[in-house]
Amino acid sequence: MRLRLPRWAAVTGVLAVLAGAGAWSAAALDDPPPVHREDRALTFDGVRIDTSYFTGSGSGRRPAVLLAHGFGGSKDDVRPQAERLARDGYAVLTWSARGFGASGGKIGLNDPDHEVRDAERLVDWLAARPEVLLDGAGDPRVGVTGASYGGAIALLAAGHDSRIDAIAPQITYWNLADALLPDGVYKKLWAGILFSMGTDARGDACGRFAPEVCALKERVAVSGRPDAAARALLEARSPSAVGDRIKVPALIVQGQTDSLFPLDQSDAMARALAANGAPVAVDWIAGGHDGGDREAGRVEDRIGAWFDRWLKKDASVDTGPAFRVSRTGGVDSTDGRATLRAATADRYPGLREDTRALALTGPPQRFTNPAGAAPPALSAVPGLGGGLGGLSSSLGVGLALDFPGQHARFDAAPQSAPLRVTGTPTVRVRVTSTAPDGSAVLFAKLYDAGPDGRQQVLPGGLVTPLRVEDAGRGRSVTLTLPAIDHEVEAGHRLRLVVAATDLGYASPAATAGYTVAVEGPLAVPTAPAVTTRAAGLPWWVWGLPLIGLAVAAALLLTGRRRTAAPAPDPELAAVPLQITGLSKKYRGGERYSVRELSFRVEQGQVLGLLGPNGAGKTTTLRMLMGLISPDEGEIRVFGQAVRPGAPVLSRVGSFVEGAGFLPHLTGRENLELYWKATGRPAEDAHLDDALRIANLGGALERAVRTYSQGMRQRLAIAQAMLGLPDLLILDEPTNGLDPPQIREMREVMIRYAAGGRTVIVSSHLLAEVEQSCTHLVVMDRGRLVQAGPVAEITGAGDTLLVTLGAPVSDVLVEKVAALPGVGSAVRAEDGLLVRLDAPEGAAADTTALIGELVRLDVPLTGIGPHRRLEDAFLTLIGGSA
Repeated sequence: MRLRLPRWAAVTGVLAVLAGAGAWSAAALDDPPPVHREDRALTFDGVRIDTSYFTGSGSGRRPAVLLAHGFGGSKDDVRPQAERLARDGYAVLTWSARGFGASGGKIGLNDPDHEVRDAERLVDWLAARPEVLLDGAGDPRVGVTGASYGGAIALLAAGHDSRIDAIAPQITYWNLADALLPDGVYKKLWAGILFSMGTDARGDACGRFAPEVCALKERVAVSGRPDAAARALLEARSPSAVGDRIKVPALIVQGQTDSLFPLDQSDAMARALAANGAPVAVDWIAGGHDGGDREAGRVEDRIGAWFDRWLKKDASVDTGPAFRVSRTGGVDSTDGRATLRAATADRYPGLREDTRALALTGPPQRFTNPAGAAPPALSAVPGLGGGLGGLSSSLGVGLALDFPGQHARFDAAPQSAPLRVTGTPTVRVRVTSTAPDGSAVLFAKLYDAGPDGRQQVLPGGLVTPLRVEDAGRGRSVTLTLPAIDHEVEAGHRLRLVVAATDLGYASPAATAGYTVAVEGPLAVPTAPAVTTRAAGLPWWVWGLPLIGLAVAAALLLTGRRRTAAPAPDPELAAVPLQITGLSKKYRGGERYSVRELSFRVEQGQVLGLLGPNGAGKTTTLRMLMGLISPDEGEIRVFGQAVRPGAPVLSRVGSFVEGAGFLPHLTGRENLELYWKATGRPAEDAHLDDALRIANLGGALERAVRTYSQGMRQRLAIAQAMLGLPDLLILDEPTNGLDPPQIREMREVMIRYAAGGRTVIVSSHLLAEVEQSCTHLVVMDRGRLVQAGPVAEITGAGDTLLVTLGAPVSDVLVEKVAALPGVGSAVRAEDGLLVRLDAPEGAAADTTALIGELVRLDVPLTGIGPHRRLEDAFLTLIGGSA
């Protein structure tokens, strides 16, 4: 039968593309290419180092990347980035540093003799791998990246090992002594947090730290004042110690809301590496160790481009500007998050470019350091201050607090026009101390004060500590304030506050009086060469009309040449789904995603589609919905052949990989808008019926942005139920739900099928499948393993639990699996799960199995049937679990 396509269908095609292109493109994506992971423990100097090695598909040699984790973490923290780099054509080696994860040894704060030497040995290991590209014998093409502790090892490895070809350190330190003991003041809060990460369950004060590091911490924490030995140890384990030897391309990423490793650390890093002649790019992200937006996706993209340029030697790659800073551009009304815009320059401006002098007013002021330095002033709170700091310029929020009588304050005049501060402001002050030794410990901050003078914001929650010696008779010093990128609005003013205490630092315990007077103007860097990019239009503003025109043209050109669809099968008119001989291999793939799959689903069934990752479940569902076409075989829904755009698909509702909602609209408005986009009559939506089954209650009248994950999931289910489709397809509907929400989702599916309709659900939660589904289809490696009622699969007598009196080796398990009549054998918590493979119609011979187990010296203590779905599933798929 030939179909004649009216010309108005072209217009419908355009509208459909405009309304649903985003959903179509998301649904058309399939599982990412596979990545091979090899876990192994390497031993260096008798210390076990836990590693993982990732490679993607394809043959031939490729550059390598060492990917390091942050302090307190392990190799598992960087696994997603490692897999992404492997898919992009790199051989990636991750490892848990000494004292972390499953690795042995002690934490030495990147000791050159231990942690850095470990990195060199890992490079040796990469050089011996056949997949890794070599620049010479024993010299792999390799880059190093990591954040915080891992960022420092990237720098140190480049300084100690000439084989490193490129680095991308993130939010890390250049001089650890300057970071933890800035200007002779102990950063006690951050130091305490870091050392708590290295404690162990035994209550050992040193925990997993090397003795010399533990002794340093104990000594400085007790005295509250750093000594020369402490500085010397930290400096020797800092990248600055080998800074003159780091001559490889470096992408330096540093956080603006980071009181642990502020921007001055990356500034020193950038200046030193540029002086060595190395290509350097600097990127100031919005977040940092104190919280905020770490821009992980964008940063990983840029690191990938950086390595493509310097490791793959692809000169066509755009590695981004020499300097980039993320600036807040207001708040997204849909989710309350700060929006970010990029400001760039073709060179790194440093922290003191193009300063403007602003006069500060205020007489000399006397204030007190209270006994015990309490209560302390408040600036940054790790993990909290930075998150608010990201909104400071947009909303004027912040946590900073100064107590009366414990600080001096000096104001500049209100700004007549907006002023962008980029870098480190400085000011000359005179300090006088009444302390017996004539010293003073001060904390300088630069606030943005509103027009009323009362509301004030501390950008990034940052403060500069300063120890002043010999100030008994007064001493003039230059205050170098924190490096920031912040816009002071017209009508606002800059305010210098010098305080006696701060929560994050150690102050003298004895009472002392300080007097501070301003001796010069405030020098404010403006870096005019750094310009903010205009907000570009999203691609879909210009792209979708072009796509729509292309689709319309294709419809007009091909509408008269449509191939005939297979004739309906009257005998299957009442059968919701029948799949016959279905196969699918993706272009470039090495194996079939789905192979010769056949099964049938009847009305009123709740069918569970089970299988391990990569079994082909999602590919099967996408073919069922007409999103992709099979290579072989046939899918029929109610007797009609399924193909893209088949009319019978109007009887199918689906929820696959989440639904997109407009967050500012209510739940009901979202559903009504979705149904209008289908072009079908409003009375056909059966909106109230779908909502009653989904049980959303009064939440329907609230904006979707206020919904919990569970509410969003149920709203997505309600959307799939609109029109009460005869066949409902749900892919992982319980993702992100807590146990009560999972139970509600189970009841939704059961209620929906109770009216004679059919539900197909793909899920990894076997216990839920067992309770909610009536039938199962189990897949493995694209093929059908078993299909039938749940009770039949879980109650099959061929699944036995063999309880053991002692553990058995992997070799013995393999021997059991190879016994005649045994289909598979896998470990379980209580022993071994054994699936017998008796000929069709024959009874499983348990007695013969017992004899064979005794012959193999298996220490069995009992044997009997086991009927849980989880165990049946494991025995069905064997080693793919």
